[in-house]
Amino acid sequence: MNLAGFAVDLGGTKTAVARIEAGEVVERLQQPTDASADLPTQVAAMAAMLEQLGFTPGMPLGVAVAGRIDNVGNWHAVNTGTLRAITAAPLGEMLRERFGAAARALNDADAAALAEARLGAGVGAHNFAYLTVSTGVGGGLVLGGRLIDSTTGLVGHVGFASSRFSNSMCGSGRFGTVESVAGGRAIAAAAGREDARAVFADPAQEPIIDLSAAAIAALIGDLTAILGLNRVAIGGSIGLAAGYLPRVLSHLGELPDIFRPEVVPATLGQDSGLIGVLLASLEAA
Repeated sequence: MNLAGFAVDLGGTKTAVARIEAGEVVERLQQPTDASADLPTQVAAMAAMLEQLGFTPGMPLGVAVAGRIDNVGNWHAVNTGTLRAITAAPLGEMLRERFGAAARALNDADAAALAEARLGAGVGAHNFAYLTVSTGVGGGLVLGGRLIDSTTGLVGHVGFASSRFSNSMCGSGRFGTVESVAGGRAIAAAAGREDARAVFADPAQEPIIDLSAAAIAALIGDLTAILGLNRVAIGGSIGLAAGYLPRVLSHLGELPDIFRPEVVPATLGQDSGLIGVLLASLEAA
């Protein structure tokens, strides 16, 4: 595939930049995301990493970020615990000023969904959803071959849907959401740990992980009832952790057949957001 350029993927815990050639990441850098940084500081950090990979202004560039991007390019952090200084930040405008007119911004889960739909686990599916279970829970929807968007940029933030498995407040401001029981931050908090990885390493904490999987299975059933999904791909550090997907499938198996789409692991791994946002950027040019 003749997909070439540069991409940034800024998530709640890490920021990655990549140089892409022929649809594959050929060079990559990564560093922790400063969750307290304002927009100019975040963009400066992107610029420093991109410069190391040989990027110069005007080259094709896509920037995927956690949170939502509205129809005028403003960046909003919908989970205040993830990016504390980002509120209606003019990301689109600043990217064009700093990196050139070709730069485009997109929600990170939307970018991953587009990549998986076109090049990965979603190929051939009419109605496809990508779910990322990581620090939080996000998603992207590709229906009838089209990535679904909205003027507010909120579409696809499926982790903020209500869940009967949660009795906690979510960073989105809603009570009892999927993210507040299924995301990595929620898993770690429930176990009294700093990091969800430590929870997976402790067999005594398996009920906490299983509760997360049950909430994700219920979410898949709900989305299928509303959107008629044919296939769902699960990604993210939690979603792709050993043993997690079988737990989701086990809980999904308790639902009637019509609410059980094909559920598969995402195939593009940590590169999906990078590839997808460059793809979206070039398509929009």
